[in-house]
Amino acid sequence: MPEFMALRGTRTAFELAGTGPVLLMLHGAEGSRRQFATIRAHLQPHFTVLTYDQRDCGDTDSPEAPATLADLADDAQALMAALGIPRAHVFGTSLGGRVAQTLALRHPAAIDHLVLSSTWPLPVDLSTENPEAVTATAQLRAGLPATAEQLAAYFYPAAYLAAHPQARMHFAAAPPRSARSERRFLTARDMPALDPSHIAAPTLVIAGALDALVPSRLSLALAQSIPGARVALLPEVGHLGVAQAPDAVARLVIDFTRGAQT
Repeated sequence: MPEFMALRGTRTAFELAGTGPVLLMLHGAEGSRRQFATIRAHLQPHFTVLTYDQRDCGDTDSPEAPATLADLADDAQALMAALGIPRAHVFGTSLGGRVAQTLALRHPAAIDHLVLSSTWPLPVDLSTENPEAVTATAQLRAGLPATAEQLAAYFYPAAYLAAHPQARMHFAAAPPRSARSERRFLTARDMPALDPSHIAAPTLVIAGALDALVPSRLSLALAQSIPGARVALLPEVGHLGVAQAPDAVARLVIDFTRGAQT
């Protein structure tokens, strides 16, 4: 069960569990802290894992105005500060990876190691780089729950869906379209004038070789723009690596933050 904290005009839901250095995890666009339910079990023996629901997501109550990525990054830093955490390893996936980039640029002292998964550079508009997928997923989200299987195909590879048929209905329980989902859509389109090449934290970029939503070429371009960044390309993995390959993603995070070669 989550705890709640009044934070920068929100009532933020969060969970903190595990042992070891703090690992802050930032979920994707229409996800929540529950996006990390499976991978947490692999991480909590090694980290004190901090997950929370961003504005307009999950159990967090928010102001009725769209958030910017700067808002979300400042929320993350404020949550850490309120919990007495001056510095943490940070993991961000998909849109959460863009929040993590923004956090690294606005609050560099708060980050130890940075892991960016299934995400793309801040200056890049995903709807321009992958218009077919962005348009299709928006239409399919509007048709949920009837379109859950078609939407899942953009997040999981066909072979994975064949072997794990339950994943086909991953999006069936997604909340219906609402004012908060419309605000979140606007947040996802935010493009702050920040340059990832100025990220100073040791960085690992993880990409799924079969990611249909954020093609691996975009993640690799992000890695190339960050000085000294390492790259891990996961074969046979799509967009939701934290759900599809939690053991592999967790091992990458553990090894990277401990200084092992990736």
